[in-house]
Amino acid sequence: MSPAARVAVFASGGGTNLEALFEALDTHPAAEIVLVASDREGAFALERAARRGVATAIVAHGDGPSIIELLETHAIGWVVLAGYLRIVPPEVVRRYRGRMLNIHPALLPKFGGAGMYGERVHAAVLAAGETESGVTVHLVDEVYDHGPIVAQRKVTVQSGDTPERLAARVLEVEHELLPEVVIAAAEGRIRTKDDRAWIEDE
Repeated sequence: MSPAARVAVFASGGGTNLEALFEALDTHPAAEIVLVASDREGAFALERAARRGVATAIVAHGDGPSIIELLETHAIGWVVLAGYLRIVPPEVVRRYRGRMLNIHPALLPKFGGAGMYGERVHAAVLAAGETESGVTVHLVDEVYDHGPIVAQRKVTVQSGDTPERLAARVLEVEHELLPEVVIAAAEGRIRTKDDRAWIEDE
């Protein structure tokens, strides 16, 4: 059996996607979260990691060399941005190109880019009169909310939806899709060609 892929998760807030990953990987040997990093001292994601005995770190915004050193110290194979609200320095993206995933609460390329995070995304979806939203997991490149899309899953916009209601349903799908993609990554089943990415069937 191959050794588990060593995963670092970056999060800025409560870490519910992190918790979903922890729970999925508890029963799956392909990957292990060995580091949780945040740009915020009070991020609850750090407490979730500490409860499980996982190493934590605060990373300085824009300090690429220190982030690379941190990741290499922990021998990280995959980086997962799960509600991380900072732009990853380009030198980090280059070092981990093809090994860094981001989750976004909409169907990219719609409703992505600077300022599109949290309930702002869902408010924009509703304001645009969209009939569906969803979740995207993509490989990270130097452009914000860009890079080859690995997987997407749709969420229907319901009559009378508020940003909060839509956000809650999208988050449920995030908790399903992100672990599936991370496990596929750890198993070596993400394939790329040109600007496309996909998951190879088991």
